[in-house]
Amino acid sequence: MKKGELVYEGKAKQVYLTDNPDEALVWFKDDATAFNGEKKGTIQSKGVINNAIASFFFKLLDSYRVSTHFIRKIDERAMLVKRLSIIPIEVVVRNIAAGSLAKRLGWEEGRKLSSPVVELYYKDDALGDPLINRSHVAALGIATPERLDVLENTALKINTILMEFLVGRNLLLVDFKLEFGTHKGEILLGDEISPDTCRFWDATTNEKLDKDRFRRDLGNVEAAYQEILKRIGE
Repeated sequence: MKKGELVYEGKAKQVYLTDNPDEALVWFKDDATAFNGEKKGTIQSKGVINNAIASFFFKLLDSYRVSTHFIRKIDERAMLVKRLSIIPIEVVVRNIAAGSLAKRLGWEEGRKLSSPVVELYYKDDALGDPLINRSHVAALGIATPERLDVLENTALKINTILMEFLVGRNLLLVDFKLEFGTHKGEILLGDEISPDTCRFWDATTNEKLDKDRFRRDLGNVEAAYQEILKRIGE
């Protein structure tokens, strides 16, 4: 497997071509951003930790027959994935009120929801990834109702799998963001599952063990990421 041209660079990852046109190499950076890039910084070893956590969760989901882009972990910072045509919709699943949901509805952070809330965001950095609904999706022409059903149902299945796994690690899955794409006509989960894309709280103390420690200047960010890696047993 040969590392080729850099084809995409995001806030936390770089994507390179390989000698196989159906595959790509994802390289995890230590860069950290928040508030749509307004806050920037570096979290030591974040790329190494997130690569390990994401690789673990992709393998866990595979064992439950959730189709993902993950092929294998290459080294401490890189994974080999199937190349995707990204669907420009971010699917967010919320189990506990936090972040923008708590602010939008005037709820106290930490309020448990009676059932998971699924939200859709238009994946566009220039627009700040705005919240959208099914009517917006239809107007934008970015997904059919049938494809949107697949995204939402898959997101809820992933939520159930992760929550059941994490409860045994004394962790709460507060909320998380997913991205999907197509590969040879099949919809696959892409991006990553890590403390960058999920809110993880300690189930006993509600201590935040995710990127909110960076967003809110709580300190001990790397230690929180390391704690997630330790608890999942990777």
